[in-house]
Amino acid sequence: MNWPGTLLNGRPQTRADLLLQWRTRSPHELWLVVVDASASTRRHQALSDAKGLLAQLFDDAYRQRARLALLTASGTAPKWQVQGLKASSGLRAWLDALGAGGGTPLVAALAQAQQWLTARRKRLPAEQQRLLVVTDGRLKAWSGLPVLECPGLLIDIERGPIRLGRARELAEGLEAEYRHIDELLSV
Repeated sequence: MNWPGTLLNGRPQTRADLLLQWRTRSPHELWLVVVDASASTRRHQALSDAKGLLAQLFDDAYRQRARLALLTASGTAPKWQVQGLKASSGLRAWLDALGAGGGTPLVAALAQAQQWLTARRKRLPAEQQRLLVVTDGRLKAWSGLPVLECPGLLIDIERGPIRLGRARELAEGLEAEYRHIDELLSV
């Protein structure tokens, strides 16, 4: 309802005297972030550099009023940290406490992400969803990767003298864009 415009024309007597104001808000944007925090990401400061990149991402999400969903893949099973909430300063404390260890349940995390995104898409069809996967790609094997049906970016954090290069293959399997963290940090 456009109350200022309506009242400038005098007190409304009929429904036709009421002026409506159409909402021009764009649909919400959701950023789904899947972080590989397995033991292999501790090597060569890979996870600590990824934390810096994630801190910048959280700040950008806050400024753009995007919603975040955050899923960590470490240990024996993936764990949701945040599911579709507005970005806030509380994520900084989680990021500071993030440590690496255990196995890499990344495929299970991606399967959970796909189920969650599909359910959310049914509830909020206008929402623009984006995927960010942060991993070193050091998985023993993967097959039957889920189709996430949203634009994606995989950031490869593998470092060191011997690189397996599996993250690039994983990005292709997910139909996501591939970037190495060194490219992003040098910009």
